[in-house]
Amino acid sequence: MASFEEQMAELEKVVERLERGDLSLEENVSLFERGMQLSSACKEQLARAESRVQVLLEPERAGPVRLEELPEPASGEADAEEESFDEDEER
Repeated sequence: MASFEEQMAELEKVVERLERGDLSLEENVSLFERGMQLSSACKEQLARAESRVQVLLEPERAGPVRLEELPEPASGEADAEEESFDEDEER
């Protein structure tokens, strides 16, 4: 499996080629399909990374500081969280 960074770099190249607009319809469709595959793979890797992140849990109320592993989100939850995050950024 390619690294997240390698997949993102390839995705950026795909987007650049699509934005140029100098490809045939078939080439555009094939590149779009590849871009969607790369995008999905990157989202999955991000979801796995997020599930491994440890967070501090309210040390004032719960006593000493403790760390907790985040649960891995279901496939639909990552998209919902991303949309919510995007909405927060716009405010």
